[in-house]
Amino acid sequence: MSQAITPELRQWIVEQAQAGHSAESVLRSMKAAGWDEDVAIQAMEDTLRGHLNDQALAQGLPPAVPVPEPDVADSPLYLDGGDRQVAVLGTLALPRVVILGGLLSDEECDALIAAARPRLSRSLTVATQTGGSEVNADRTSQGMFFQRGESELVARIEARIARLIRWPVENGEGIQVLHYVPGTEYKPHYDYFDPKEPGSATILRRGGQRVGTVVMYLSEPQKGGGTSFPDVFFEVAPKRGNAVFFSYERPHPSTKTLHGGSPVIAGEKWIATKWLREREFK
Repeated sequence: MSQAITPELRQWIVEQAQAGHSAESVLRSMKAAGWDEDVAIQAMEDTLRGHLNDQALAQGLPPAVPVPEPDVADSPLYLDGGDRQVAVLGTLALPRVVILGGLLSDEECDALIAAARPRLSRSLTVATQTGGSEVNADRTSQGMFFQRGESELVARIEARIARLIRWPVENGEGIQVLHYVPGTEYKPHYDYFDPKEPGSATILRRGGQRVGTVVMYLSEPQKGGGTSFPDVFFEVAPKRGNAVFFSYERPHPSTKTLHGGSPVIAGEKWIATKWLREREFK
């Protein structure tokens, strides 16, 4: 017999979230009460997204927009990347996070590093006042950008990501490779463009807002270098070949997608980042 997700259940889930209970504890309570785990997870995700949207609209913010989303509704162990099976190592509902195991092979990691190394320079951030780029003290890595589809390697990885997150290849920015050494980091920030900043209008003309991010780990520092989400006290370890995906349906802190690259303590950290836009990125 199927279990119906009633208005009363949705209200109870919202009340638990407002009371500060973690998603894991709410899921345990629902399972203990006899709810099927898949139904419980779907109810929690749908309810919390709807609750956030209602709150945002009440605050005068725009409604949520469609975002990339791996097909994890049925709690699969693996996702089909087309040319590669990719493991699902963990998920969060808020922020929307999916940890992907083995997105890249060791050979692909090495090839990306080798292609990027000669083109590295001090990493820049978006200059929200002008729409250009600038050196920022919060970001102390070195980096470079590949053009979308500029090589067989890049095109293959981009196609795999597009299939995994169910988002068009043409809606993606070029892959950025970053290199961190001990003492370097990227302090917590949001990936979306703040609509209140004067330079955002210029940036948004190239494909709309950013709505998702994929961070791929190309190497393993001995200590440090994880991807942290301070709002939820969560950190993803930089395991080579793995990746973390997260999405944000509106440019607002309610998405809980504040994140940063924790300082590297020992060893080197190489990552490749893919940002996804609302529309075709030109």
